[in-house]
Amino acid sequence: MEKLYSKKQKKCKLVQAKPETIDFLLSYSKSLKVTKTNGMTFESNLN
Repeated sequence: MEKLYSKKQKKCKLVQAKPETIDFLLSYSKSLKVTKTNGMTFESNLN
């Protein structure tokens, strides 16, 4: 009979993000502007 060498993995614990973190990431992504010109890429944070 074949031996199985896998171990039982621990269950993953789901993590909840704080509302402040979500607000920060959303506002950052809204203010980020990416400009591509002449083969170059510029990233600007418009605050």
